[in-house]
Amino acid sequence: MDRTERFYKIELLLKSRGCVSFAALLDELAVSPATLKRDLQYLRDRMSAPIVYSALDNGYRFADATQAGPAGARAAQHELPGLWFNENEIHAMLTMHQLLAGLDDDGVLARHLQPLMEKLQGMLGTDAAQARELMRRIKVIGTARRRVPSRHFELLGGALVQRRRVWLHYFKRSDRSLSEREVSPQRLVNYRNTWYLDAWCHASDGLRRFALDAMREAKVLDAKARNVPVRDLEAALDSGYGIYGGGGTKVKWATLVFNEDAAQWVANEEWHPQQKSRWLKDGRYELQVPYSEPTELVMDILRHGDSVQVVADKALAGLIHARLQAALEKYAGAQRAEPRQAG
Repeated sequence: MDRTERFYKIELLLKSRGCVSFAALLDELAVSPATLKRDLQYLRDRMSAPIVYSALDNGYRFADATQAGPAGARAAQHELPGLWFNENEIHAMLTMHQLLAGLDDDGVLARHLQPLMEKLQGMLGTDAAQARELMRRIKVIGTARRRVPSRHFELLGGALVQRRRVWLHYFKRSDRSLSEREVSPQRLVNYRNTWYLDAWCHASDGLRRFALDAMREAKVLDAKARNVPVRDLEAALDSGYGIYGGGGTKVKWATLVFNEDAAQWVANEEWHPQQKSRWLKDGRYELQVPYSEPTELVMDILRHGDSVQVVADKALAGLIHARLQAALEKYAGAQRAEPRQAG
């Protein structure tokens, strides 16, 4: 067993037997005397475990509630962490923390997770410098990130867990207007480095998605939130493409055909959980995705330029054509305005 498992075993033995001899610990753990001594010392020094040696009973036990242990620790005030991981699980948790940090504006989540991270690092036996070095081996690069005020994230997260309604002063980008809303939070969503709140809007009497960075003010109300089953949330907001996927609009299917060069990349991408795809005989790749509002889908199609073609959807193809034509007109004079080469 690895060291974290030994710590857990030592705790169980001392709790269940009260007092355990050094020889009995060696037998149970199947380690060398030097390793056991290091484990006991580590539990005392780094985990503040009130383990004391009783000469009368010739064994180790937790200090009595009235008896101070190492460094003044008292049994009544200390409990070894109830959740233990082996080293592979700890490495996975530390990696998850780094991935989460890439979504964490203003260190909101990090403040709450830091005590857990310190315990995990302690279980690994690494010092602070080693732990920082390990964490630097995982890097997340986010682009086009829209930052969210920490007060809003924490407030909404608390309201979501407590099932309370929230008052919002919200900026609607589509018509650049401000409005006041009373909503029942249902789900926090991170999509493309941006946080959104899925909520039941009591003003419009339906499910809506709000960007956290567009919230000017937010306040938790005393009223109990309306609960919407997750299945209904997914049906209403996740059925179409991207962050504009729902809203009750009829879902249509877009068929995109990528050339051979783009196909090798796109074939490994998930554009939508319900997408359909197939390889064509000539090496091209056909992708079908559901959408209800085309705004975001159009942007993603344009990202691939002349490597993709919309087929069997005249309306969507028309939007792509109009956007490309408008872009072409912006650069129409670029060729004519080229400076002459110096002779």
